[in-house]
Amino acid sequence: MSVSLVACATQTPPPKPVAVVAAPEAPPPPAPPLALLPKVPQPQERPVAPPAVTDPAIPREQRIAAFVDYTATTYDIDPQRIRDTLAQAEYKQSIIDAITRPAEAVKPWRDYRTIFMTPARIDGGIAFYRDNREPLERVAAQTGVPAEYIVAIIGVETFYGRNTGSYRVLDALYTLAFDHPKRAPFFAGELAQMFALAKEEPQLDLLALKGSYAGAMGMGQFMPSSYRLWAKDGDRDGRRDLLTHKPDVFASIANYFVVHGWQADGPVVARATLDAGAAEFVPENLEPAQPLPALAARGYRPQAGEPTPRDPATEGATVVNLDGAAGREYWLGYRNYYVITRYNRSPMYALAVHQLASAIRAGAASNGAQP
Repeated sequence: MSVSLVACATQTPPPKPVAVVAAPEAPPPPAPPLALLPKVPQPQERPVAPPAVTDPAIPREQRIAAFVDYTATTYDIDPQRIRDTLAQAEYKQSIIDAITRPAEAVKPWRDYRTIFMTPARIDGGIAFYRDNREPLERVAAQTGVPAEYIVAIIGVETFYGRNTGSYRVLDALYTLAFDHPKRAPFFAGELAQMFALAKEEPQLDLLALKGSYAGAMGMGQFMPSSYRLWAKDGDRDGRRDLLTHKPDVFASIANYFVVHGWQADGPVVARATLDAGAAEFVPENLEPAQPLPALAARGYRPQAGEPTPRDPATEGATVVNLDGAAGREYWLGYRNYYVITRYNRSPMYALAVHQLASAIRAGAASNGAQP
């Protein structure tokens, strides 16, 4: 008992309560990035030549012999005809020089744009539209590709047919297939396709056919594989003539767009703003796979009055950042913009086509030709 009393008598007072400060709430985790939208369906890749034809370690004459075998076997062509034709092909150093310095590799947008957005090219496009309104609008109605974009492609590629190229296509493809290792698989494949094309379109004379330094032909500058795969007989006369026959040219350019995913009545691009302080975003490619909310989160928004996709939940855009005449320019490229880049992979090319088409449309309407 005494022990208990002693224990009670000597007990220390309880400690004073200590205020507990609540830990600050952790910030909410960032929202996960929006998933990319599906890719635009594309046709199968065009065939390229095998290594036996394109490996620079193999002697040139051996590669040429392998090319003859490859082309003859793949496209069922008489090998002697291939040999006889190649014997008349000529290496051209000017072609190598031209392909290693394309204009847009050294020009910013402010300079590239001025090549195509000139009074002469715009007025020429308006006149071309007016002179060919009936077949153009017929193709537009059949395909959903506006006539002004068909005209703009011809305007950018060949100045409405005035400059379709001065190189023999045979020389261009021969030179690039056997003396430009970086892209030999593609160009040797195109050289083989040229022989197949001549088999299908016997009106084409391989020894006389003229085109660009890359081997593109006609008013729309189709490569041999594009000619074979996507050219159309626009007036059903039994042949596809993309050199000068406009019904075939118009139908073929429109078909190229359709095959690569053109969306009738869909927007092409929108001029955009970038929020102050936001970093520029450079997508990995030109696929219109970025959801618009994701681009808005990065600071990119269409300017007021600019077009947007009909269904932003399923249709996205890519971003194009360019050096314009008045400073940086920001653009959202939609599905149809991407389709134009399938004609030429350059983002500046596609924007030039769009702006030229818009100017032609406005001018043609004011001249009484309703696009």
